[in-house]
Amino acid sequence: MKPYDFISIKLSSALILGILIGRFLNISIDSAFLILSFSLLLVLLLYIFEPYRKGIYFGISILLATNNLGILAVSLAQPKLWPDHYSKVAFSEDSIWELQLRRVLKSNTFSEQYLFDVRSVNGIDSRGILLASTKKDSQLLTYKVDDILHYWGPIRPIPPPANPHQFAYDNYMETQGVYDQIQLKADNILKRSKGTNSLRGKAAWFQSFILQALERTSLEKKELGVLQAILLGQRNKLDASIYKDYQNAGAAHILAVSGLHIGILLLLLQALLKPLKAIRHGSTIIMGLVVFALWSYAFFTGLSPSVVRAVTMFSFVAYALFLNRPTSIVNILALSVFTILLIHPMFLFQVGFQMSYAAVFAIVWIYPVLMKLWNPRHLLLKKGWQLFSVSIAAQAGVLPISIFYFHQFPGLFFLSNILIVPFLGILLGLGIVVIILSAINMLPNIIAVFYNLLLKTMNEVVQWIGEQEHFIFDELSMDPVTLILGYLLLYFVIIGILQRRSRWVLNMAICVLSIQLWTFYRAYSSMQKESLIIVQQMANTGLLYQKGRTLQVMPQDSTRLKSLVSNYAIKEFLDTIQYSTIPNAFSFDDQQWIVIDSSAIFPPNTIRPLVLIMTQSPRIHLERLVASTQPEMVIADGSNYPADVARWKKSCHKIGLPFYSTSEKGAYLLKAE
Repeated sequence: MKPYDFISIKLSSALILGILIGRFLNISIDSAFLILSFSLLLVLLLYIFEPYRKGIYFGISILLATNNLGILAVSLAQPKLWPDHYSKVAFSEDSIWELQLRRVLKSNTFSEQYLFDVRSVNGIDSRGILLASTKKDSQLLTYKVDDILHYWGPIRPIPPPANPHQFAYDNYMETQGVYDQIQLKADNILKRSKGTNSLRGKAAWFQSFILQALERTSLEKKELGVLQAILLGQRNKLDASIYKDYQNAGAAHILAVSGLHIGILLLLLQALLKPLKAIRHGSTIIMGLVVFALWSYAFFTGLSPSVVRAVTMFSFVAYALFLNRPTSIVNILALSVFTILLIHPMFLFQVGFQMSYAAVFAIVWIYPVLMKLWNPRHLLLKKGWQLFSVSIAAQAGVLPISIFYFHQFPGLFFLSNILIVPFLGILLGLGIVVIILSAINMLPNIIAVFYNLLLKTMNEVVQWIGEQEHFIFDELSMDPVTLILGYLLLYFVIIGILQRRSRWVLNMAICVLSIQLWTFYRAYSSMQKESLIIVQQMANTGLLYQKGRTLQVMPQDSTRLKSLVSNYAIKEFLDTIQYSTIPNAFSFDDQQWIVIDSSAIFPPNTIRPLVLIMTQSPRIHLERLVASTQPEMVIADGSNYPADVARWKKSCHKIGLPFYSTSEKGAYLLKAE
């Protein structure tokens, strides 16, 4: 039986299609309810009439209803569509907001970040989620989950990326139902109190208690950070260089509590509880205990969304193992996708969800194929080939997604997985023991030292693999079309191996040809482009000039622009990057562009029309300069002092001259006509 013949696969696909439609069309909740009602009525009518119940029309009506169920689910999952969302309430910058802390986010270099649930605005009951931040050097107390605040002040939309092809944090937060942000200060918090403890709050308190207990052990700082990452899902204390090594070695997934960790725990629990099979209903008892243990671990890690998602998936896998039927794994996995997305449809747009299921489905589908290609009899060879096959299958499943999002492929991923994954079960099992003993203050120092040695050894192995830079393929470019074609090629390859028919070879050849033709089209499209970008970066000036597939970078500080330039070149499919100094004047699109820096020198012999680019806060009288040069526009980049930008903006507004500040509006992009 082919996977796409399973009813669960068809229903999950219909639900996903509905979620995509509802997400991009922003269908209102009332409209989604109405559409679903009509489709359910159609299902009922076809069910009542016996001849139709067994025909294709009844099946189509079920898929249509499931599709519309996905539209309703994603509409309900978008807070901005709720009738009592705070955006439906009239509020001002003097409004008083009652907020309850939902989750503590990972802090950055400058601030602590939180998610708050809105309870009311000016006494009017409302719902929604706000992103809040506090400066790290502020005197504010650390907030805990379930704390209630009364905040007085403005809210601001989460801004889009300031430059082309930067990470869209606003879109990422929107998938979590967050659209606006606030800045917490000592003078805008009117009241703070402790709210009723929720399950999430109790889990956060318990995790905080464990973290404090671990900090009292003899574990070294770097190793403690790795322990907190692989067992508790907390990466706040993870050393940046350690994470970079794991990323280069293709083992970054080890540093986040994910499907890999939950899967290993599932296998450990199955092995430990295996003797219970000897008693009556032993298999049922094992399944119940395993599911209970997995959800206890989710509580243990603070009920973070990624862990809850992984535990939900493997709870279904535990049920599939209980059924012990060859086709049950695919069915149950598809059912878990259906259940998770029905409850949290926005997970579909998160990278973690996509990569987790891509890896698991690939292992279930590709691993048996690889084992059929070679099944050695020698025990050592067999175990090695099994590990290698699992690693290859998982990597094949996530490779297109990984390149699409991260533009990198670690060539030695199989080596890091073979050396680390077999011992990850020991690290997880012993790590849980270390955590429990440290929590009750009974951890023998010899165990702490031994576990520290294990973590240090793993870090050193990963560091050595990550240092093999010749095997790290980065700056890889993949767009959505290539992503789809990549998965289509993977499908044809596996089916071709299974069926060994010539038509599948032809399908593979057509798919490869399609990828090549699309790549040529992307290159041709890039050759036709000519654009100029004045980037936005605080205390720095940068001009990007794209001509065909060549990018000319004119920076004040090239080091700070490196990441931005790399992302732009990858997304625009460029093959050449050249660096030069910032010119005082240049021509683009039949206009003269004048760059005025801190020297305040205006180049002679300029022609009109012209545009002034103000950088590095030049000491000039703008109105006098404008009167003498008569520019068409004034642009101020992020290297200028805010007070100067505000003064220039006021002057330009006074005389009716267009003014553009990259600090306010983001990078300035101009395309040649």
